[in-house]
Parts: sequence; C-alpha cells; structure tokens
Amino acid sequence: MESAPDAAGEGTISLAGGVAMGTGVMIGAGIFALTGQIAELAGPLFPLSFVLGALVTSLAAYSYIKMSNAWPSSGGIAMILQKAYGPGVVAASASLLMALSMVINESLVARTFATYALRPFGLEENSLLLSALALGLIVFAYIVNKAGNRSVSGFSLVMSAIKIGGIALFAVAAIAASGFFSGAFAEPASMTSGGAFLASVAFSILAFKGFTTITNSGGEIVDPHRNVGRTIMISIAICVVTYLLVAFAVGSSLTIGQIVEARDYSLAAAARPALGELGFWFTIVIAIAATTSGVIASVFAVSRMLTMLTEMKMIPHSHFGMKGPIRGHLLVYTVVIAGTLAVLFDLSRIASLGAFFYLVMDMLVHWGVYRHLRKEIGAKGSVLLAAIAADGVILVAFAGVKLDSDPAIVVIGAVLIAAVFGLEALFLRRRRAEDGNAHADAGVNGSSQDHQNEAEKQ
Repeated sequence: MESAPDAAGEGTISLAGGVAMGTGVMIGAGIFALTGQIAELAGPLFPLSFVLGALVTSLAAYSYIKMSNAWPSSGGIAMILQKAYGPGVVAASASLLMALSMVINESLVARTFATYALRPFGLEENSLLLSALALGLIVFAYIVNKAGNRSVSGFSLVMSAIKIGGIALFAVAAIAASGFFSGAFAEPASMTSGGAFLASVAFSILAFKGFTTITNSGGEIVDPHRNVGRTIMISIAICVVTYLLVAFAVGSSLTIGQIVEARDYSLAAAARPALGELGFWFTIVIAIAATTSGVIASVFAVSRMLTMLTEMKMIPHSHFGMKGPIRGHLLVYTVVIAGTLAVLFDLSRIASLGAFFYLVMDMLVHWGVYRHLRKEIGAKGSVLLAAIAADGVILVAFAGVKLDSDPAIVVIGAVLIAAVFGLEALFLRRRRAEDGNAHADAGVNGSSQDHQNEAEKQ
C-alpha cells in the first residue's frame, strides 16, 4: 500500500495534468452547481464565503499534503486513514464516506451539466430530460476513463484551459458591464445571519474539495513526493481567484432574489443582462465544458480510491460476472451509483449529502494524523487542531440551518453515515472470521506445502 501504483499507471500524470484534474473537479462543482446555493445562505456576502472556504480548505490540505509527500498513493485518503487508524472500522468507514462524497459530486455536476444544456430551450425544469442528459454525461465519462490515464489527463488539461480562460473572460466582461456596486452588492449585508453565513461555507468547502482528486491519484503523478503538494496548492489558488471573479460578476449582475431563483443556472442568468445574448450562449458553452471535465476527473479519482479499498479488503467486492481487472469493475459501479443519484435527487439535496459526508470524513483524517502520525511526518499539531475546529464549527452551523429548512436531509445524512459504519463493522468482522477459519483449516491439514501456500496468500 505504501508503494506506487501498478507500473501501468505509474508516473503518467504530469504536474499540469494533475492541476487540470484538480481544477476540473473543483470548478465544475463550485461555480456552476453551488454559487446559487451559497448566495441563498450568505446573501450579499457570498463572495466572502468562497474566501473562508478557501482558508478552511488550505488548513485541511495540510494533512493531505504532508501524508502524500511521505507516502504518495493511488488511494491517497484510504492510505492516510489506514496508517492513522489501522485496517479497521474507522479507516474503512471514513474512506467509504469520502468515496461516496465523490460519487455524489459526480451526480451533482452531471445534473448541473444537464440544467445548463437545457436552459437555452427553456427545458431545465423537465425532470425526464434532466435525468437523461445527466446519465448520458456519466456514461461518456466512463468511456473516457476506460481509454486510460493519459486520455483522462490530456482531456482534463484541454478542457480546464478552455473553461478557466472562458470563465475569466465572462467574469471580467460582466464586471466591466455592471460595475462592482450594483445587483446583490447594492443590498444590505445585514440581511445575512451569522449562522447562515457559516452554513454557506460548507458548500464553499464542497466547491474546493476537488483537491482530494489529486491526493487520490498521487501515485499516478510524476515525481509525487515533490509534485502532489505543489499540484494541490496551485489548484486551490487557481480556483479561489476564479470563484471570486465569478462571484463578483454574478453579484453585480443579479440581485440575491434573482440568484436564488436561478440558483441551478446562475451564471447563465447573470450573463444575459450583463452581456446580452452572445454572453448567455458563451456561458452555456463554458458550463458544459466545465461540468464535462469535472465528471471525467471525478470518475477517475473515485474508481482509483475504491480499487485501493478493495485491494486492502476494506470493502466487499463482487465481480457480478464481469471479466477484467478490479478497477474496470469499480468504474462500472461508480457510474451506476452516480447515475442513480443523478436521476433520483435534486441538486440541493445531493450537495447537502456531499457536505455532510465530506466534513465528517475530513475531521477523522485530521484527528487520526494528529493522534498517531504527526511526529512521523513532521506535521504541526496546532494546524491539525485548527482544521478540526474549523470543520466542526461549519458542520454544526450547516446542520442547524438544514434542520430548519430541510430536516429530512439531516436525518437521511445521519442515517447513511451510521449505516456506513455499521455495515463496515459487520463486513470486517465477517472477513476476520473467514480469515480465522482459513488459518484453522490450514492447521488441520498440516502439510508444509499448505502452510507455504497460506503464507503466500497472506
């Protein structure tokens, strides 16, 4: 587990390719799927929510960078948790929460793709078409991932360059057309409560959490001991600048009420009054490019992480009659789950579940590194504790706001988290019992060859 991945994938992703993958996931979710929901909670202060989200994410990235520099791995977060807690229930459950939050992100961005694609035709409220287009994007992401690492890296690099350049152009033009002090920024900041603002940061963190795509693909990056940390920090820096540009562009063009009304396609809504019909269509094209690359990069990362968990025997696996390597099976499982979520849930609830899963997992990562590994990797305990505290405050604020507005999703989130821990405990207990029976059978047989075969299996 401490080694690099299999030779076929070793060192196939450059620094630029890694940055493209990280920004591809972040920008796909953060700008096009979450801007409206953040503005709904934070009001005219919503650009500051992105700033605070970047600060909390930078604190969080400290643990991942320190661990990845020491032990780069294709299942980065699973490796961190296994080293911190051992191959038990906590490590397996928290790793699975991370994987599920990434799958949730895929469905979130896929539905955003469908919303923007249908917006020019006034069909964004058609649930059947939304589901069909979202599912189609997820299937396309599967096809690209089946083509191999270099296809994912190259596609992400081209798409990231297009969308970052396009988003920056849109933002600068919209700000120039509307100015800084119109739209939402002409409204009183007092309309935002402190609790709602902190809750909005949960969505902002979700917008930045794509940096974990880099951690989970660390073993694939060229010179990982040096480049994983650099890739993460460059990606976060690019994204915070991009997010702020877009936040100011949207806020200067639309009131908070208008942003909330068009929260699933807020950039397209902001483009039309600021830049006219051409700006509207330009934004639609950029949104489609951004969400497409985001889903492709996320499918790549989560399939790698689930492969690591399967090989570590931390989650169950069944071939279901499929041939080929385990990662090929897990690509199929990933897109099936993401496609199901994209069909069944709306954007708000998908994002809320992702925030709950990610924040719980993130706190467990920092606590494990603080308790068991900080001296070994040279990490500062004060930074780790600050990351835990920041996550905890935001999680409590987010849960409090959701209890008022949508208590069902809080209950669903809590039940699913408890179910993950409970089912992992049952699976690991059963696996240990089976391993014990295998050892007992070998002892009864008693032949030296049987002992040798058992040793080789272990």
